[in-house]
Amino acid sequence: MTNNSFMFCTGIENSYPTIRWGKGRKRVDEMEKTCHYKVWKTDFNLVKEMGIQYLRYGPPYYRTHTAPGKYDWSFTDDTFNTLRELDIIPIVDLCHFGVPDWMGNFQNPDFPRYFAEYATEFAKRFPYLKLYTPINEIFITAMFSAQYGWWNECLQSDRAFVNALKNICKANTLAMQAILKVQGEATFIQSESSEYFHAIEPLAVPLARFLNQKRFLSLDLTYGYPLNVDMYEYLMANGMSKKEYHWFRVSQVKTRCIMGNDYYVTNEHIVHPDGSTQASGEIFGYYVITNQYYKRYKLPIMHTETNIKMPACKEWLLKQWANVHRLKHDGVPIVGFTWYSLCHQVDWDSALRNDAGNVNELGLFDLDRNIMPVGEAYKQLITGWKDIVEEENYGFLYHT
Repeated sequence: MTNNSFMFCTGIENSYPTIRWGKGRKRVDEMEKTCHYKVWKTDFNLVKEMGIQYLRYGPPYYRTHTAPGKYDWSFTDDTFNTLRELDIIPIVDLCHFGVPDWMGNFQNPDFPRYFAEYATEFAKRFPYLKLYTPINEIFITAMFSAQYGWWNECLQSDRAFVNALKNICKANTLAMQAILKVQGEATFIQSESSEYFHAIEPLAVPLARFLNQKRFLSLDLTYGYPLNVDMYEYLMANGMSKKEYHWFRVSQVKTRCIMGNDYYVTNEHIVHPDGSTQASGEIFGYYVITNQYYKRYKLPIMHTETNIKMPACKEWLLKQWANVHRLKHDGVPIVGFTWYSLCHQVDWDSALRNDAGNVNELGLFDLDRNIMPVGEAYKQLITGWKDIVEEENYGFLYHT
């Protein structure tokens, strides 16, 4: 079945990585921090009241996949059955920055197999669902877990990064294949961070070029895109085999995909000659960077995440929407827009590394579920633009 409707969307922030905590480890669960487990019915009703039909949402993977071949579907059944009753269409987020304790972390070579089994069982349980983000922000997951040393395995090396990257990309691909065996009309909306690296001076140009190729790796592998020599040698030098690389070339399901990309004010970086980087703020912006990704993959696009902290939210919303609408007018098949997330978040100011309880004022609603100015603005935007963008969307056919 084809659907031409433009997807105005929000999401329930459901990150759950583990972090270092004292001499041990601690799970950081955003749905717990934001009280979603207690007030999920209220949250879904807020989505409905906003006039939003699409919701990026997923069960907590670490709580649901309790052991090999064993699952606890109690919370998942309650929430997804309610979403169906409310006629809210979930874009199912199956893995968001973490894995169950029994699985270890993203260095585990068995993760792809176990995750594909989980995706199969989820799809069988909810066979009517057709929109999926199997694994959220693969590039960020691998970088934060295995290159920066912040989450999960907390490693800091190119070899650990490549190992995490290939395991996550393989898990993502196997999950898509598994879901298609159950639901042949499924569409997969990757949610990937769109990055850009600016050289601050000529000496930094080689590193900036390298990083601007590295940012594509998760999607290159997922979509079977041919790598350039530098990236191929980088992967081979850090543990990927030729056989593993060629598996991605022949296993992709690109024709079933929408390239969802996320853009924040922190997504552009300054590169220094000494190898260090820092946030640059918005220089190119969503329009320019998304065009780079579109020209590379030639897939329909969805703006799958954006936000900014108060009080700049309303202005940022209008700027992002202006970029999206300009892309549509310029012939890029962009099929959706997301303000992420429904409610304020907690501790993202430290990338979840500090369990400090800091409220990040980024949501359409605060944590008492009172609507914010950006919530009012988004509601008005949807009301004003919904019919217009759906008329404009007639040429952008995609499967749902």
